[in-house]
Amino acid sequence: MKPKQKKYNVCLIGTGLIGGSMSYALQKAKFTNKVIGVEKNKVNATKALSLKIVSEILPLKKAVVESDVIILAIPVQAIIKLLPQILSVVTHQTIIDVGSTKQPIIESIAQHPKAAQFVPTHPMWGTEYSGPEAAQKVAFKNKAVVICNKKQIKKDALAIAQQVYTLLGMHIIYMDAAEHDLHTAYISHVSHITSFALANTVLQKEKKEATIFELASGGFESTVRLAKSNAQMWVPIFLQNKKNILDVVLELEIQIAEFKKALVYEDATSLEKLITHANKIKKILK
Repeated sequence: MKPKQKKYNVCLIGTGLIGGSMSYALQKAKFTNKVIGVEKNKVNATKALSLKIVSEILPLKKAVVESDVIILAIPVQAIIKLLPQILSVVTHQTIIDVGSTKQPIIESIAQHPKAAQFVPTHPMWGTEYSGPEAAQKVAFKNKAVVICNKKQIKKDALAIAQQVYTLLGMHIIYMDAAEHDLHTAYISHVSHITSFALANTVLQKEKKEATIFELASGGFESTVRLAKSNAQMWVPIFLQNKKNILDVVLELEIQIAEFKKALVYEDATSLEKLITHANKIKKILK
């Protein structure tokens, strides 16, 4: 007979896209006794309750004390602010964050005596939408999640985090935090910058909104999709990972300059070489 799965009280700090989607999945997987929400935005708190993302909203300290697992699904600068406060209250609890940067968060609690109860993670899934209404009941499956600095985490906390992401249907990758931040600068963060920049370029040059709406093709829509993303989330990510992102932006400028040069000189051969080289990405992203 299969042993009965233990259920946990989960404290969800931040009830938007990622946190809300995790709550739906963990409730469905019967991981939770209850999900206690911590949400400073009163409108979002009301929505999270009505959408059954959480069963109740409590103040931070009370929510932490009544929980076994704490999920931090808030902007990265807010994680850095709240994490030491949470660690000062916890006893047995496991704390999991889902932020897009890792090294600054880990460094912020490096000297804390309970730091090993914190599991730094980054589920590689998301959309351009935000808020509780953006949460999805089917998400994460077959996507990657990164767990950073594995050796610094208590075994029981690591095991709970692994169980969480296994129940979400994700495959786990282990990385050093600095390595994670470098790779996400290339794969995720610069993608958002280029999307914001392209959207701003079009808005600057094409003054007729109706024309943008009517002529925008699938290619344009997919390229600027990320430009719909929330500034409150992305500004701190860019600033925390500034060094890596600037390195990527420099390389992007070099690549754009190559296209510009080929266009100025009407160099079809160079344009073809640049495009053909870029086509190699098809072998990776099938």
